[in-house]
Amino acid sequence: MSTHHDIILSPVITEKSTKLTEANQVVFRVTLDATKPAIAKAVEALFKVKVRAVNTIRIKGKPKQFRGRPFDRSDYKKAVVTLEEGHQIDITTGL
Repeated sequence: MSTHHDIILSPVITEKSTKLTEANQVVFRVTLDATKPAIAKAVEALFKVKVRAVNTIRIKGKPKQFRGRPFDRSDYKKAVVTLEEGHQIDITTGL
């Protein structure tokens, strides 16, 4: 049994995800086995907000090189969480 802190790993802070906050959406990096209902429940419990919808994206790791040595980046999953009107999350403050 995983806790809410185990499901949500970190917020994604990029230019695109910052622009999504205007549309009442927040982007989180989540575990690969997290489901949409589990993500919604974790966000509601941790941040005390109401979630309208959750969209998930699986990103495959890219092959890269470091000092001439090849390696693969890890696969990861992002969740775009849409909040109900009147609710917002300030991800810069932390948990």
